[in-house]
Amino acid sequence: MTGPSSADLRKGESVSDAPLSPDANVQFIGIVRTPYTTRDLCPRQGALDGPECRLELMPQWAPALKGVTAFEYLDVLYWLHQSRRDLLLQSPRGDGQTAGTFALRSPVRPNPIGLSKVRLIRQEGETLIVKGLDCLDKTPLIDIKPDRCAFTVQAPAKSADRA
Repeated sequence: MTGPSSADLRKGESVSDAPLSPDANVQFIGIVRTPYTTRDLCPRQGALDGPECRLELMPQWAPALKGVTAFEYLDVLYWLHQSRRDLLLQSPRGDGQTAGTFALRSPVRPNPIGLSKVRLIRQEGETLIVKGLDCLDKTPLIDIKPDRCAFTVQAPAKSADRA
């Protein structure tokens, strides 16, 4: 992907002139496979009754899936690798009505991390079949977690838990 251009801005949008430099390392654990090959084909929000998608883990991360099928819903984090990273104000509808990036669920963010709650359909070896994703095919996978509302802490309680 080529760098963003001011010609790509909609009315009312603005960009940051701060240099974009990496200040953290993210370990991709796999790749997301969806039917969405362009942003125009990608839904704005995933639907839990949407098409089946695949979370394909790298073989070295397959053991980390142990126990994941105990959960009906998962939180999936992924890297929105084709998103620009410099918009401060955005016009998501293209009508000139702007909002700050942090007030939107737009993929255009300083750190383009996507988050979707998905329904786990089944596990096939090192691959999870899920519904509810809203990202492009071949999106890098960052992490998979049990749905926070369904997760019960398994470690012994500590004093900070009762504060």
